[in-house]
Amino acid sequence: MNPNHARIRVFVLLAVLLAGLSGCVTAPDGKGAAPSVQSVAVWDLENFGDVSAADWGEVLSASIVAVFEESGRYTIVEREQLVLALEELHLGSSALADEGTRLRIGKIVGARFMVFGGYIVMGGRMRLDIRLVEVESGRVLRAAAKTASAPGLAEGMTAARAAAGDILPSPSPAGDPTG
Repeated sequence: MNPNHARIRVFVLLAVLLAGLSGCVTAPDGKGAAPSVQSVAVWDLENFGDVSAADWGEVLSASIVAVFEESGRYTIVEREQLVLALEELHLGSSALADEGTRLRIGKIVGARFMVFGGYIVMGGRMRLDIRLVEVESGRVLRAAAKTASAPGLAEGMTAARAAAGDILPSPSPAGDPTG
């Protein structure tokens, strides 16, 4: 493909993504007040344990997404859009290991917040750690750790939902999304 055509495709893709998200990140009063609905991107949780074990990162992150969606205060940036942006920018999947790269992609697609984390299964238990990061500053706003007494997927999903509830900012009267 012609390099100029590839650049045009990247810009068109980003414009479409940003246009689709612009309603989520624009203040309704036009005066800079915090919007009532924020955009968040949730990355698959990393498996920090035995790499030969089942990789549940995508399923566990789906549990986190569900909690944010159920709150009614967040619009989810689909992971497929994030990966598509990586592909269009010719960044490999190894680039996803770098949190800074994920934050840059978050800015490109208009996410205000990102959720990162990981899990490990050891000794009949699962430990799950997640954090809510403000994309603009890279600042960790909230973090949570949960332990499941059994290392099964159902228990992991329950732990992921509980951790997401812990990092989900409570609504505040001033509209501050950080609670």
